[in-house]
Amino acid sequence: MKILICNVGSTSLKYKLFDMCCGEKVIAAGGAERVGAAKSSFYWRDGLTGTSGREDAVFPTHGEAIRRMLDALAACGVSLHDIGCVGFKVVHARDVTGVQYLTDDVLAAMEAFNSVAPAHNPPYIAAIRQFREIVPDIPLIGAFETAFHATLPPEAYLYSVPLELYQTHAVRRYGFHGASHEYVSGYVAEKMQRTDLKLVSCHLGGSASLCAVKNGRSVDTSMGMSLQCGIMNNNRIGDIDPYIIFYLAESCGMSLNEIKTMLQTKSGLYGLSGGVSNDLRDVEAAAAAGNTDAENAVRAYAYGVKKYIGSYAAAMGGLDAVAFAGGIGQGSARVRALSLEGLEFLGVQLDPEKNAAARGGDDLSVTGAPVRIFVVETNEELVVARKAAALLAGSAE
Repeated sequence: MKILICNVGSTSLKYKLFDMCCGEKVIAAGGAERVGAAKSSFYWRDGLTGTSGREDAVFPTHGEAIRRMLDALAACGVSLHDIGCVGFKVVHARDVTGVQYLTDDVLAAMEAFNSVAPAHNPPYIAAIRQFREIVPDIPLIGAFETAFHATLPPEAYLYSVPLELYQTHAVRRYGFHGASHEYVSGYVAEKMQRTDLKLVSCHLGGSASLCAVKNGRSVDTSMGMSLQCGIMNNNRIGDIDPYIIFYLAESCGMSLNEIKTMLQTKSGLYGLSGGVSNDLRDVEAAAAAGNTDAENAVRAYAYGVKKYIGSYAAAMGGLDAVAFAGGIGQGSARVRALSLEGLEFLGVQLDPEKNAAARGGDDLSVTGAPVRIFVVETNEELVVARKAAALLAGSAE
C-alpha cells in the first residue's frame, strides 16, 4: 500500500510517498515553496533512483502545487491508482481528534477552531478541498496533532476559568506536535528497551513544545488550547501574563488587531532579539557577534525549555530521559547545553564533546549518568502514514 503524506503551510506544500508494504520506504518526496507569491519553486526527489531536482515555478494557489506534485509522482512511475490515501498532519478541530476521514463534518469542526489556529487551519482546509476536486476518488485522512495528548489528566488540561467555558465552549489544554512527541517517545523506549520511562520530549523548531511522557503516555504538554503558549516560538509568543493584552489595549492605545498581529508574527525570537531574525541560527550568529538582545533571546529560549523540563520531572515523580527533536533541538548544541545547565541534581549530565558533535540518534549523556539525553531525528510523516494505513485497514474489514 502506498500512502501520500502532505504537510500544508500557508505558503508551502511538502509531501512524502511511503510504500507501507516495503519496510515503510519513502519512494518519493518534495514540495512547493512560496505558494501564492509571484515566483515560486518546486523541488523533488525520487527515492528509488536517488535523482532529485529543483525548478522555478508559479503557484497562485495550493491547487497548482498539488497538480505539479502529482506530475512529479507520475515521473517517478506512480499513478493515482497506486495511492491508497492522502494523509495530512492536521492541527486542530473542535470536539474532534485522533485519525479521521476528512468529511464535511470534520472540516466544519476544523473551521470552528480557525480563530484558535489561524496560521494552520485555514490553509489546511483550503488545500484539502482542492485535493477533493483534483483527486476525488482517493480517500483523504487527517491525523490530528492533538491526538497524542488525549491522555492528559483533568488537572493538566483544565484551565482555572469558569467550568462552563470548558463544558460549553471547549476551552481546555489540547497540546500539539503530537506526531513528533509520539515518534520521539517510541524511539527512546526502543533505544532504552523500556516502556516504563519518564521522558521529557522537546520538539524545538520554528514552532516548539515540550511534552511529559510517562509510560508512553502524554501526561502534560506546554502548548494549550492554541499554539500561542509554552516556550517562545520563532515569531510567536510563549507564556505571558494575559493582562499585558488589556494593558496594551486600555492604556497604550493599541487595537486588538494590532496586538494579535504582534503576538502572532512579531514576538518570540524575532521580537526579543530586537528584530534580528525569527531563525535561531541567525539569532545565535548575532549573539556570537556581540548583540546583547540576541544573546538574551537565546538564553530566554533555553531558560524556558529548562523550566519545563524541571516542572515535568516533578509532575512525573522523576526523570529517565530527555530527548531533543526539531530543527533547533537537533541543530543547536548551545540551546541543548543551556537548557540542561544546572539540572545535574536531577541526574542530567550532558557530555560537552558528544553535544558539540551530535547527530540524530546520538546519546549525549555522560557514560553511566542516571538520565539519558538523546537527539532524535523525528519523523512525523511516518507516524501519520502508519495511522492512516491502520484506519484504511480497519475500514476495509
